[in-house]
Amino acid sequence: MDQIRIKGLEIFARHGVYEEEKKLGQRFLADAVLYTDTRRAGKSDDLEASTDYGAVCRRLEEVLTENSFNLIESAAEHAAQELLLSFPRIERLTLELHKPQAPIPLPFSDVSVRIERGWHTAYVALGSNMGDRDGWLELGRKGLEGHPACRDVKMASLYASVPYGGVEQEDFVNSALSLRTLLSPYELLDVLQGLEQEAGRERLVHWGPRTLDLDLLFYDDLVLDDPRLRVPHPDMENRDFVLLPLCELAPAYRHPLTHKTVRQMLEELRARGEGQVTGRNGSDF
Repeated sequence: MDQIRIKGLEIFARHGVYEEEKKLGQRFLADAVLYTDTRRAGKSDDLEASTDYGAVCRRLEEVLTENSFNLIESAAEHAAQELLLSFPRIERLTLELHKPQAPIPLPFSDVSVRIERGWHTAYVALGSNMGDRDGWLELGRKGLEGHPACRDVKMASLYASVPYGGVEQEDFVNSALSLRTLLSPYELLDVLQGLEQEAGRERLVHWGPRTLDLDLLFYDDLVLDDPRLRVPHPDMENRDFVLLPLCELAPAYRHPLTHKTVRQMLEELRARGEGQVTGRNGSDF
């Protein structure tokens, strides 16, 4: 991806653990690499089609002077997020924050923190079989749509399905959504579980009834397998109530392990004559 580079931006700010650092302030230097598509701006020679690096510098100065952090790690994290939220054409960035006057009682030339942050694409499955099922799914959608580190939330149709997993219970309403997020996988998981708790979900029976179930299906091309989170979500290839709404959003999205597209997984499931979905939007197919 194309880059816009800013080097040696000097900002006087008040960050540090010691009280005198916050009181007196000191000089900080910022280097940034902005990853963005510059082709349209290059072809049109129009500032409106580009990311205004002067505005980026002013926003960076605002963030660093209007706040006071103990750690330059916190200052860098906050500044990176604000730049990504303020300038939608920036897909990701590298930000290095230098503190050349850090209170170190030894000769040194510089101390800095360098971070890389950016937007990620995630897909989430939604399900409910208790109470106002459509309403619970809407709560999940609105919760993600309203989160400051999420954008471009798109939700598929609602599908009715019989229970999966052998537990006797009411039928489900299912859907899927896509979003762009600045959250890490674990941060996004925390948000999803927080929305489930808001809906009053209780985890009493494995594959049992629930007011709201939110499962992280894909996160970019990440492959993660630990006790707390598995991505891609396991067993999705056997669940048409996951694949059908997901196919509306991203039919060509490839599973990073099997390399099959969502459409391929759905067609193979249908060829086996398996599935739980009974209708869409309350109507039979």
